Amino acid sequence: MNCEKFHYLRWFGVITLGVYWALTLVSIMYNPSFSIFKNALSDLGATNANFPWIYNSALIFSAPFFFLFSLYLLCAATNKLQVIGASFLVISSLFLAFIGIFHSGTRPHGFVSTYFFFQSFLGILVWGMGSRKTMKLGISLFLCALVGAFLPWPSTAILEIYEIFLIAIFAFFVPLQSLERAL
Repeated sequence: MNCEKFHYLRWFGVITLGVYWALTLVSIMYNPSFSIFKNALSDLGATNANFPWIYNSALIFSAPFFFLFSLYLLCAATNKLQVIGASFLVISSLFLAFIGIFHSGTRPHGFVSTYFFFQSFLGILVWGMGSRKTMKLGISLFLCALVGAFLPWPSTAILEIYEIFLIAIFAFFVPLQSLERAL
């Protein structure tokens, strides 16, 4: 399928990060007792946080951008592995919204937040396996995420920031790779 009319969607992974971090930083400003060295990022959305709706909105509002980015990957897929990987990312975008809907302190929160990261890195791995040019990146990001999940971090927030950074590498790689092909 020709995705050229949707070429701008390749940047929506980057936009996802911008929306998420802009609102997360606002939430941090309203929660001076929050510490990335003691808390989880989701604590910003717990009922005892100041204005928890700001952080939960960050997750819910960034999810559609991640969904559209994932649809771009699905459209641009050149083989079955990339279709499967992009499909995993489509599903993970729904779980990104679920993290905000089932905020910290609710029963499903632990599952939806863990599954978002698991599904995202599985999608990145499988999508990357679909091309020789992206295979090393997909495997590297997956392995870094897997190893990172078992390291002794000072807090859950630091682990989450690390995992988000790995997703950011992928989100920036996709449009930059597309630009490289165009040159």
